Amino acid sequence: MSAAKPLTVLPLLFACLASPTVAEEEDPVFAVHFSNGVISPSILEVPADKRFKIELYNDGSTPIEFESIPLRKEKVLAPGASSFLVFRSLQAGDYAFFDDFHLDMPPARLIAK
Repeated sequence: MSAAKPLTVLPLLFACLASPTVAEEEDPVFAVHFSNGVISPSILEVPADKRFKIELYNDGSTPIEFESIPLRKEKVLAPGASSFLVFRSLQAGDYAFFDDFHLDMPPARLIAK
């Protein structure tokens, strides 16, 4: 029986490190679109006590800022830009968020259940 050669093991090791874990594959993803002050959806339901991701899209012609004081999150996006926020775990509840650059528009709500 011969020992494995280091060069044949390395590609397998890198493949294992590069592939996503089961937890990452199962994380739910939600999209929120901003367009010149309008947030869609205005009510976003997410799972409580579970990791999830929110993808943010600025479809408008002006910059936006995702802002949530209770969630302690903020993110600025230029027109046409996108980004994301990852939440490790969120207690059940109702959390307001808004576009800090368009304060004349009503806030949206993130509901964790």
